[in-house]
Amino acid sequence: MKIVGIDEAGRGSVLGPLVVCGVAIEENRVKYLERLKLRDSKKLSPKRRIVLSRKIKKIAECYPVKITAQDIDLLRSKDVNLNEIEKIAMKKIIGDSEPDISIIDCIDVKPKRFKAEIETYKENLEVVAEHKADDKYVIVSAASIVAKVERDSEVQKIRKEFKEIGSGYPSDPKTIAFLKKTSYEDLPDFVRKSWATVAKTR
Repeated sequence: MKIVGIDEAGRGSVLGPLVVCGVAIEENRVKYLERLKLRDSKKLSPKRRIVLSRKIKKIAECYPVKITAQDIDLLRSKDVNLNEIEKIAMKKIIGDSEPDISIIDCIDVKPKRFKAEIETYKENLEVVAEHKADDKYVIVSAASIVAKVERDSEVQKIRKEFKEIGSGYPSDPKTIAFLKKTSYEDLPDFVRKSWATVAKTR
């Protein structure tokens, strides 16, 4: 019985990619993940996340899907909202990992509706969709950690070239300062230009 846990990193960010990640493992091997004492990635230091991500990859199969800022803007211009964008990535993860059970940190306000849709992605797929699943299920905690490390790696590449960009989130004064000092025409490809945050800085 194969299980895949799915979570994301960078959903609310105005800079960099959205990373949706699946971590897949046979049910009888989940105990090896439990021994790592995983918690949601937001509660761990960056160094600890990197260490745990490497350990997770040795134990389980990882399926990160990176959706660039350009792709997000293009899809949003076609009236595809962020939930639908994430579902595209989830469908790919489920197709690639071929699980029997998928446990997902629910992105819909109505978990039952979300669960019913995800179940159509694969025949005989059992879906567990819950809010804050990353706090309840070790397989989703693992996906959360790998997703965050993958996104942090991409943001670090941007930071090396552009220096003071902050965390990429609208609540970060450094991120807002970066957006304000850059004209709209000169905004780099890693900026989600369709975000309301960008319009507010014009």
